[in-house]
Order: sequence, then structure tokens, then C-alpha cells
Amino acid sequence: MRISASLAVAFVAATLLQSSAAPQVLAQSPATAKPGTHAQSAQKSQAPKAQLAPPQVAQLPPMGWNSWNFFAGKVTDKDIRDSADQIVATGMRDAGYIYVNIDDTWEGERDANGVLHTNSKFPDMRALADYVHSKGLKIGIYSSPGPKTCAGYEGSLGHEQQDADLYASWGIDYLKYDLCSFIPAVMQKQAPDDHAEQMRIMIAAYDKMAKALKATGRPIVLSLCQYGWDAPWEWAPALGGNLWRTTGDIQPHWDRVYTILEQQEGLEKYAGPGHWNDPDMLEVGNGKLSLDENRAHFSMWAMLAAPLLAGNDLPHMKPEIQAILTNRDVIAIDQDRLGRQASRAYADGEVEVWTRHLSGGALAIAVLDAGDNRYSSHPFHLNLALLGLHGPQHAKDLWSGKEVELTNNMPIEINGHDVLLYRIAAPK
Repeated sequence: MRISASLAVAFVAATLLQSSAAPQVLAQSPATAKPGTHAQSAQKSQAPKAQLAPPQVAQLPPMGWNSWNFFAGKVTDKDIRDSADQIVATGMRDAGYIYVNIDDTWEGERDANGVLHTNSKFPDMRALADYVHSKGLKIGIYSSPGPKTCAGYEGSLGHEQQDADLYASWGIDYLKYDLCSFIPAVMQKQAPDDHAEQMRIMIAAYDKMAKALKATGRPIVLSLCQYGWDAPWEWAPALGGNLWRTTGDIQPHWDRVYTILEQQEGLEKYAGPGHWNDPDMLEVGNGKLSLDENRAHFSMWAMLAAPLLAGNDLPHMKPEIQAILTNRDVIAIDQDRLGRQASRAYADGEVEVWTRHLSGGALAIAVLDAGDNRYSSHPFHLNLALLGLHGPQHAKDLWSGKEVELTNNMPIEINGHDVLLYRIAAPK
């Protein structure tokens, strides 16, 4: 979410902790159901409890689109349908973008049985899920372990299994679970002066929802949105988290994108099939990012084996942004089945070189100029020896599509905030 943890605390500080009584069985008679929400279908089509673990999900970094970065709290059913249409029409689906994720502000009120209804912006969630599925896509949703979401809508506290069952009955494939009001309402309230205990309370809340999702029997991706608190890469995989935020929120300007990138160094050993470091959603096509910055942002997220969740205005996407988001060669780096995250090999001032080992013995190299331009008067020199390479290397430039020869200490002139991305099929 775009609301930071500190702002979330301020926003919900006055919110009273809702009852944490054991969740009731999801049930509602058609007579008491609000029309159009399909909450009444939960009783009839509630997902059966699984006897075996659901099929594995997120064996590759999830790819898709999330509503928040462009629509924020204004997102509607129509926006989701239009975006699903555009994911197909633009070739994004064929390039690997599968998830269409609804972020905050879809929630309505709970009825007397505790069943959560959608609000007027989303009149029929099951019908919406069916529409997204009909396009060959999957659908995601958003909630919080607290009493309220970041935007102040109904959270899942005390209703975890009930909500998980409801999501499954709707056909949901992905859950983004955002900490927000759980901080003041539970963590700080229960352990006001004990930060370590607050973290244990937080972990227990994510574990509770992970178990609830598993109990539905439906394969649902679990995305932990808790800003990288308490090193989630060390504990999230064990409880069933498929991806976890490593930092605070991203924003559509270069300094924030680069700050997040730098904080990924050293985390590569925690990423792999089914469990991924998440440096937050893509800002490609948003704000005032230049074309170079958009290309560098996308390239480095691919090098990081990061989830690729676009967040731009798809119906009005410019051709040059579409070309970045659908570059098959770059996407193939992100989706490489080996699942190895890149590491920073070395830096020379503001120019950095990152490498990523790929399946079949291939190697990806990203040369990133994070600062000002390096001109031919004092160009950057690519040191292949520092990358463990010996002699000239035949490579493909993944943005120009050209075959190139990389030589040791070769001079490279590169624009500021731009990237060169190479794939060496047979490094030596």
C-alpha cells in the first residue's frame, strides 16, 4: 500500500480493537444476503476442507498487475475488467502476466453472521472472478490481519478462516495481506514496550492466515505485505509465505527505486521457487520516470527474480511502456526456472555490475548507471575478470536485441539512470 507503516499507525490510532472471538462458520441464508455480493454462495459453494496440501504455487516469481499504484482507492469492478481486457489485448498475458490483483477499498460491511460483503464498487465478486478467469487470467484480493485495512476498510482480525473460505468460494487465487492497523490495534496494544514480542505477534498473525488459506484446499498465493519488518525472508517461507516485502513502499521516482534496489543486496540466498523477495510492485509507466529509468527499473527487478506486478494505467499505456513490460528476453531472466536472484558483483562509483546465474549455465549481466552520465572522456570499463570470466564473451544485448562481443576492460558509455542488460549463453 502507499500508506507507510508510520502513517498507518497515525491513521488508525483512534480505531478500537474489534472483537477477537473465534470466527463463526461461514453461513448465510439467501434471505439475509445483500443482493449482488455473492456472499450467499459461500454456504452452497464453500471450498471443501483439504485432506492434502493444495498444489504448490509461485514456483516462478508471480507476474501480473495490481490496482493500487494507479487507481488507489478509486478502483472499481469496471476498472478490473478493463485491465483484464488490456492484459490480453496488449500481449501482456502471453508474455506471462497472469494475476489481476484488486488492492484496498473493495470491502463493505460484515453482516450479523460475520460474513464480509463487498461494497457498491464491486457488486458481485464471484462474477468478477469468473470474468477474469474467462480471460485465461487469475484474480487476487487484499486484506489485513488488523481490524481495518490501510485505507480504513474492514480487515480480517477475528475472521481469518471465515474470510479465507469466502475468498476460496469466490475463486480467488492470490491474497495480499497488509499489516497496517494490526500495528496499533494488536501489536502495540498487547506488547507496548516490547518490540521483539510485537514481532512475534505479527508473525503469528501471518501464520494464522497461511493456515486458513491452506485449509480451504484452494491454491492461493500468499503475499506478506509488512514492509520487511523483522527479516521476513528468515521466517516467511516456513509458514507458507510465497513472497514478502523487503522494504517500505515504492514510489514512481528514481531515488526511491534505487534505494529499494540497494536494500536487496545480500538477500539472494533467501529467494527460490515458491518463495521470493518482493521489492514491491512495478512503477513502470507511472509518475515522471524517464524511459531510461523505466527500462532500468524493469531490468533490475528481473535480475532480482522479483514478482513483476505492473501498476500502470493499462487502457492508456504508451507503446514504449508496453514494449518495456513485454520484452520477452528480459522477462525470461526474471522467470528463469533456476530461481537464482542476482547479486552485485562490483561497483565503480555510481556504476554497478550485477550478475545472475541462469539455468543451463547461462549468465545475465546488468550494468547500471545509478547516477550521472559516464561519457567517452571517462567511460566505465567492464572488468570481466571480476565476474569470473576469461577472454571475450559472446552475448546478447537484451534491449537492442543485438549480438555483441564483451571483452575485458572494454569501455562502456551509458546514460545516467540507464542499464545495459546482457545474456551470455555459454560463459567461459
